[in-house]
Amino acid sequence: MGSGIAQVAAQAGYEVVLRDVTDEALARGTDGIKASYDRFVAKGKLEAADAEAALARISTTTDLDAAADADLVVEAVFEKIEVKQEIFRTLDRITGPGTVLASNTSAIPITKIAAATEHPERVVGTHFFSPVPMMQLCELVRGYKTSDDTLARAREFAESVGKTCIVVNRDVAGFVTTRLISAFVVEAVKLYESGVASAEDIDVACKLGFGHAMGPLATTDLTGVDILLHATGNIYAESQDEKFAPPEIMRRMVDAGDLGRKSGQGFYPY
Repeated sequence: MGSGIAQVAAQAGYEVVLRDVTDEALARGTDGIKASYDRFVAKGKLEAADAEAALARISTTTDLDAAADADLVVEAVFEKIEVKQEIFRTLDRITGPGTVLASNTSAIPITKIAAATEHPERVVGTHFFSPVPMMQLCELVRGYKTSDDTLARAREFAESVGKTCIVVNRDVAGFVTTRLISAFVVEAVKLYESGVASAEDIDVACKLGFGHAMGPLATTDLTGVDILLHATGNIYAESQDEKFAPPEIMRRMVDAGDLGRKSGQGFYPY
């Protein structure tokens, strides 16, 4: 997600610093960006010179202090509140008062993340969708103390990189999109787990019956079984609503390493 956000930002003309914890992770990120640009060039959707210029606007670092001079920082780390709070606590200290601090979280309430800072008014949710260069939506999430100016600047950024925004005005866990997909996925997994229908037939029903581009179990494999397990778990922990309780089979799949496309096996083999 981080490299995808960096990619669209650089393509839109922004100077981007991509930060990760190791040089190896940064190399994977930049290799992925270059490969994505190459695909756009091959399809005639991007000029080669523009791709080269965009790549030149991306620098990399393992030092979080590199964010000190940023106008906007987008965090896209793993969905654990403790990790995110520690990052935002540091960002709040090292950045200036005019810096927008945005989280790409898909389920954790922005208010909880912002609570780790001294300036919660400049913290906002910018929930992009994967793959970022292809997906058009950005879900903007207002925390309890997010200022109007912060929300407006986050919208300006998201729209400038080609996204259409929706605004979540009440900071509930899972916001709009993750609550919808989590409830849908949980029910689909329960139907599969209990033997009501095969994964293929459940997905076909959703594609042909509802006009979905991809069924819920294939979507889970694409997103990552572990990612959706954490997302649904976060929503359930916050809401105590049983419809978000992760099915046992998702926990066992994650324990076994069957995480979807990225591992070669999920609800389908890859």
